[in-house]
Amino acid sequence: MHFDVFNGDADGICALIQLRLDRPLASRLITGIKRDIQLLDKFTVTSGDRITVLDISLQTNSVRVKEFLNQGARIFYVDHHQPGDIPKHPHLKTLINTDSAICTSLLVNQYLNGKYPLWAITAAFGDNLNHSAEQLAAPLNLSQTELETLKNLGIYINYNGYGGCIDDLHFAPDKLYREMAEFQSPFDFIGGNRDIFMQLEQGYREDMANAQRLVPEYQSDAVAVFILPDTAWARRVNGVFGNFLANLNPTKAHAVITHNKGNDYQVGVRAPLSNKTGADELCAAFPTGGGRKAAAGINHLPGDQLSIFIKKFEDFYS
Repeated sequence: MHFDVFNGDADGICALIQLRLDRPLASRLITGIKRDIQLLDKFTVTSGDRITVLDISLQTNSVRVKEFLNQGARIFYVDHHQPGDIPKHPHLKTLINTDSAICTSLLVNQYLNGKYPLWAITAAFGDNLNHSAEQLAAPLNLSQTELETLKNLGIYINYNGYGGCIDDLHFAPDKLYREMAEFQSPFDFIGGNRDIFMQLEQGYREDMANAQRLVPEYQSDAVAVFILPDTAWARRVNGVFGNFLANLNPTKAHAVITHNKGNDYQVGVRAPLSNKTGADELCAAFPTGGGRKAAAGINHLPGDQLSIFIKKFEDFYS
């Protein structure tokens, strides 16, 4: 049995598309909403099984990785989040780089010697790594319109991964992957599966229009905090809205906060684009926090700790 385990955002989906275009095989897909990163808890293995893991934290899944290795599975693990201590095992192969200019799809692109760069460019744009995407695109002589199309697609795929549950999304990530995976390039997908692309585009534009009407809950010269209403559109848009704000004000850090079920919040943090560091450190100070230097989050912030978070956020980036 082969398992393909991947984050439900643009980076996870596009990374897997590259790998399976290069080496097609039948596999069981394991994924979920973007914040659902303990994906190795969703299945069991037997000796001889092979697992490809893309764009989820090794540190968060380390116990299961060790269990699977001890049970005789072989694991190929590609990621750009802080890994913690990487187990040493002959059946574990890792490609991990936490540089803030790298994402999982860019690592897969390097691994495949640049075989499917358009998918990697799409993912980098989706992860708000615009400079990295443009650098990879430079030798390809794409027109500005083509580059903008890849950027929009990356944003739309990324947008689709956010939500409090699968029902919040326009497409379950495994379904969206299957809709895209048969196409050699993103342009082929847009042309050959136009209805899916248009549904993502329309949903994104409607949700972002709602988000852009909001005013900050708190702001200073260093940070801005937005609290979104308790609605499905707000849960869908929270990640891409954070990227939008970061691009709009690149010297300021941003926090986008949405409601979870129960009296707590989900927090998305974007470090200033002018200083892409510290988001992981800040969020890791809270029990369910973590992520990357440039972009991180807290899955469950208790309601009575909201003011504490805002103060720590302000102090950290002031």
